[in-house]
Amino acid sequence: MPKELVYGQRLSARLAAFAPDAPETVKLAARAQHIRRWEVPRDSYPEGRAGYLKWRTDLYKRHGDIAGEIMGDVGYDAETIDRVQTLLRKRGLKTDPDVQLMEDVICLVFLEHYFHDFAPKHDEEKLIPIVQKTWKKMSDRAHEAALQLEYAPEDLAVIQKALQSA
Repeated sequence: MPKELVYGQRLSARLAAFAPDAPETVKLAARAQHIRRWEVPRDSYPEGRAGYLKWRTDLYKRHGDIAGEIMGDVGYDAETIDRVQTLLRKRGLKTDPDVQLMEDVICLVFLEHYFHDFAPKHDEEKLIPIVQKTWKKMSDRAHEAALQLEYAPEDLAVIQKALQSA
């Protein structure tokens, strides 16, 4: 299966477990989080942090635009489309509960499904700040959920070290 589809399914499953009463707009945004992402590969932007951040920011807008177009085609109203686009563009992190919920689920999916393969590609000196930045974006409730996930021993050691030195 395409990795973007798997990612959308994982977000939806984590959202259903973490916040089963989430609004429909959050559920829609979770499925559209990486919609058609393969059309804009990372290497189409300059290397380095600035290139990465520009790529990511452009993708937020693109995902929102694509989701909005599809939603309009199937009859969603402008207000619902706008809300999903706001969620996909991560406007209001820490102030908008639905944007925070999306970020919590994104972080949980990263920790649960992607951290194990991501970690060996980086030394601990780089991993510790990544875990700390991820943790900082999460709510207290998401912290509790993250601590309940099952990790490989080496991953858990890095996560614990990051949290102890935060």
